Amino acid sequence: MFDLKPVGYVIGLLVAALGLAMLVPMAADLIAGNGHAGVFLEAAILTVLTGGLIALASANSVSGGMTVQQIFILSTGVWAVLPLFGAIPFMRGATEAGFTDAYFEAMSGLTTTGSTVFSGLDALPAGILLWRSMLQWFGGIGIIVVAMAFLPELRVGGMQIFRSEAFDTDGKVLPRAAEIASRISIVYVGLTMICALAYFGAGIGAFDALNHALTTISTGGFSSHDASFGSYQGVAEYVAVVFMVLASLPFVRYVQLLAGSSRPLVRDSQVRGFVALLVLLVAAMTLYRFAANGTGILPSLRESAFNITSIITGTGYASVDYQMWGAFPVAVFFFIGLIGGCAGSTSCSAKIFRYQILVSAVTTQIRRIHSPHGVFQMKYAGQTLTEDVLASVTAFLTLFFVSLGVTAVLLSATGLDFVTSVSGAATAIANVGPGLGDIIGPSGNFAALNPAAKWILLSAMLVGRLELMVVFVLFTSRFWRA
Repeated sequence: MFDLKPVGYVIGLLVAALGLAMLVPMAADLIAGNGHAGVFLEAAILTVLTGGLIALASANSVSGGMTVQQIFILSTGVWAVLPLFGAIPFMRGATEAGFTDAYFEAMSGLTTTGSTVFSGLDALPAGILLWRSMLQWFGGIGIIVVAMAFLPELRVGGMQIFRSEAFDTDGKVLPRAAEIASRISIVYVGLTMICALAYFGAGIGAFDALNHALTTISTGGFSSHDASFGSYQGVAEYVAVVFMVLASLPFVRYVQLLAGSSRPLVRDSQVRGFVALLVLLVAAMTLYRFAANGTGILPSLRESAFNITSIITGTGYASVDYQMWGAFPVAVFFFIGLIGGCAGSTSCSAKIFRYQILVSAVTTQIRRIHSPHGVFQMKYAGQTLTEDVLASVTAFLTLFFVSLGVTAVLLSATGLDFVTSVSGAATAIANVGPGLGDIIGPSGNFAALNPAAKWILLSAMLVGRLELMVVFVLFTSRFWRA
């Protein structure tokens, strides 16, 4: 029988911290004088007291370390429980959302998916807008810690190849996580501040600059306007492209860079592959729009760069309705959302390193077939790939696409059309944000979906954000017998 008290202790502390964070949007509402500050005060008191009591009740069994089973439960539990409390201001505040919509919005925020059920964002109180952005920002730093501290130790999806990346520490998982979190948090906060200043310098107002900085660095994509980034076309789009790319690179490389070593960042196979692919996609889309749509070369470049970067990084901003560009761009946007950025970043989806490993395995196998007596080793980033890494990557990608298919079938069973079902499944599993079609496309939102579809999607968001197997392993009998 598992001792769940250490898990409860950590979750309790995080819930209490989330409650304290609610004082920030409360202050924003007080400054705005809109009369909504009391909502966040009530939510903060309830959340802090609940989290504090859970932590106190579990504190006597905390001994400093956690087993592998406890880490799996903790990882899933945090992302399932925190949205419950993050949803309280949406139910009690100006949005007056029901539980399903409020939990959907909070889950979309903390998983940095960016799919929203709210409309009329321009008229919402400052506190609600800031809280949505803060949820994504918290989710962004949280997933970096999970990706760098927990997943490599748990050998999930091939992440074990990053086990000692710049954090060569011994001991228990939680102390290692604390060290990683402290170093990366400095970089994360610094990038957010620089991004906010850059947005302000590009002509965005201070409040909107802060909100968009929080959701850019987290690659979350929540905006304070219904038109998303359509309200800031121009220089601000280029600023967004730069920081979306920076947020999609491994944060451990920034830690190394600050320590005086730039070579790991420059030589990182993920970084080079991601940047090369992004440049190729933007160039191709720019030329297509110039030739097929007759759009000027500079507007084509700006709009292509912004929207392609937004989707491939999983941020989910939209500056235009790219569905109007034609069938080819729509197909491109669907598939690039299934790629993602680098491991150890705030970016979502399958991550580019897994595709690189898969290509290496296929290439090696072709060479073996061509030269049966040759000796060929699968390599990635100069390392020889072990069978367990290849097996983990293959299993992850298989489960990724199977989960996408199952989710799409379940969505279609609720009455949704084919395009909405498939794109909705993809955007939830890959944590991208907007889907395709008239309902959930870049110019729509998820409000019109039925409750069953929303629960399917928010469950997929959770599963996708936690690299699938972290959640699915909890449903195996062997896990509970271990």
